[in-house]
Amino acid sequence: MTSTELPEREGNAGLASRLERPWWRDAVVYQIYPRSFADSDGDGLGDIPGIRQRLQHVVDLGVDAIWLSPFYPSPLLDGGYDVADPRDVDPRLGTVEDLRGLVQDCHANGLKIFVDVVPNHFSWAHRWFRETAGAAIDSPEWARFHAVRGRGENGELEPNDWKSAFGGPAWTPIEGHAGWWYLHLFDSSQPDVNWDNPEVHADFISTLRFWFDMGVDGFRIDVAHGLVKAPGYPDEGKPEDGHAQVLAGAIADSPHWDQPGVHDIWREWRRVADEYTPDRAYVGEAWVATPEAQAAYTRPDELHTTFNFHFLKTWWEADKLREVIGRSLLSSAAVGAPCTWVLSNHDVWRP
Repeated sequence: MTSTELPEREGNAGLASRLERPWWRDAVVYQIYPRSFADSDGDGLGDIPGIRQRLQHVVDLGVDAIWLSPFYPSPLLDGGYDVADPRDVDPRLGTVEDLRGLVQDCHANGLKIFVDVVPNHFSWAHRWFRETAGAAIDSPEWARFHAVRGRGENGELEPNDWKSAFGGPAWTPIEGHAGWWYLHLFDSSQPDVNWDNPEVHADFISTLRFWFDMGVDGFRIDVAHGLVKAPGYPDEGKPEDGHAQVLAGAIADSPHWDQPGVHDIWREWRRVADEYTPDRAYVGEAWVATPEAQAAYTRPDELHTTFNFHFLKTWWEADKLREVIGRSLLSSAAVGAPCTWVLSNHDVWRP
């Protein structure tokens, strides 16, 4: 279509305005799970070279960007979201140079590329958690995580009633330190890092810069509503298991989800992204109670956008869809952000 053939509803001025908008405001993004997308060497496992070989299939779909699920070294106890090194590539999937080549291939084909970052927790195979073995409970090594004294006369009970999103308590006893427990809002192999520790902030800034400097265009931020925990680790007082709470959106007034302090982290990250040209972008996975709470994550100095899970969770009924779409648009417009309409991802039923 040439400029003289534009439909009347948009016109030249409308097209020019749209083209001047940041790319992430209108991008259609296709998720790739590297281990199952394309196998380049016949070992039965998808890999980064396989994505490069089959990238034209994604280009032919007409999407604007791809999002890679974690490709980092991992014990794979949670599909790769148990990250052992966030600045490397699992050797079963390729090398850092393979990933650099994929970034270049994407750009040569007019695609942007998002990668996952997992800031709420590391794998217990991460160097930091391995360094806690034999360390004193008040050591710098344990200060990177949430090591908390248990309840009961000898600390034999969990520190509070928090539940793991995967079921059961969110606490596991620390070997060699009777009465002490470490926090994991997900699997016990994924200890939560302590964002009260400046070392955690600095390490993740290094991770952002590592991939941004390579040319990665953005990050999908796992568990963007987590990270910050209420001081003193108070009881939650809710009977539901953690995963049911998340899926039901029943996380208002939670001591470990959607805490106000998490927004300071996203302001810090936004300043990093704003240093780069062309635009880099963040999309947050924020399972929060309302569209208004979700919009707070996309204020002008925070994340660029978040997944609209309220839309995703709404059943295919016109009146219900109309309500959630209207409310989402109003909430996002109030902070000047776009709505990100989510049809599916690896955590939920596909359309």
